[in-house]
Amino acid sequence: MSITPASWLEGGQYLEWRGLQLFYRVAGPENGEPLLLLHGFPTASWDWQQLWPELIKQYRVVAYDYGGFGFSSKPRGGPYSVMAYADEAEAILSKLGIKAVHLLAHDLGDSVAQELMARGNQILEIESVCLLNGGIFPEMHRPLLVQKLLNSPLGFLFAKLVNRARFEESFSAIFGPDTKPSKEELQSFWDLVSRDGGLGNYHLLIRYIRERKLHRDRWASPILKPACPFLFVDGLVDPISGIHVVQRFRELNPNANIVELPGIGHYPQTEAPERVLAAYTAFRAQ
Repeated sequence: MSITPASWLEGGQYLEWRGLQLFYRVAGPENGEPLLLLHGFPTASWDWQQLWPELIKQYRVVAYDYGGFGFSSKPRGGPYSVMAYADEAEAILSKLGIKAVHLLAHDLGDSVAQELMARGNQILEIESVCLLNGGIFPEMHRPLLVQKLLNSPLGFLFAKLVNRARFEESFSAIFGPDTKPSKEELQSFWDLVSRDGGLGNYHLLIRYIRERKLHRDRWASPILKPACPFLFVDGLVDPISGIHVVQRFRELNPNANIVELPGIGHYPQTEAPERVLAAYTAFRAQ
C-alpha cells in the first residue's frame, strides 16, 4: 500500500541545522544495520515510500529531505549544494548515533553518496553503496530542456514559468513507456516540489549539475575503485541517465557490478519497486 505524503510527514521529525529545519524519518529494528536513503532532484525522500515497508523489516532506515526539498526548509539563497546535502546527512546520522552506514541513492542522491564516499570515512564509515539512475559521469548526462533552461543564466526567470502542467509533462517524460506515474502520484510529486514556495529556488537547486562537472574526478574515483561493496542499478530507457551511462561505466570498469532494468526509466524505485528490492536484497546477501 502506498504511503501518502501526509502520512510520510506524520511519521517523521525535524533536526534544526544551521538555521534549517531538516525533515527526516527513521524506522526499523534498533539493532538493524543502518541504511541511509538519498533522494533525487526535484523531489524528496517520499520517493522511497514504495520500498520503505520492506526495507524497515530488516534495516534501521533513515531518509531525509535535503534543505530546499520536500518537507525541509526552503530559504531563498540556500545553502543548496551537494557538499551541504552531504553535511546534512552527517548531521542527521550523528544525531541518531550512527557512525557506520549503508547507502541507497538515486539521481542527485548519487552525487551526495559519491561525495560521502570521497570523504574517505572521515566522519562516517560507508559499509556499502547502491546507486540508481543518476549522472554519475557528467560527460554522459543528458539533461532535459527544462533542466538546461533552469541551469542557464536566466534560470531564475524560467523558474517563475514552471507550473503544474509543465512539471507533469516533463516529469512523465523520464519514466518508461509502460510505467508512467499515475495522476495521484503526479499530484503528490507536484505538491512536494511546489510546497512552501519551493519553485522559487528551482534554478538554485539544479546547480548540482555544475558541481558534477567541477568535481567529476573526485566523485567518479570512489565508484570506479570502490572501497566497499558497490552496485549500480539502471533503468535503461531513462533519457537522462539510461543505457548510455551503463555503457560508459563498463567502458571505464569492465568488472562493474551493474543490474540493468529494461523498459524502466529514471525512477526505478517507483516504476519497478519489486525489481529494485530484489536487486538490492541480492546485493546485500552477497
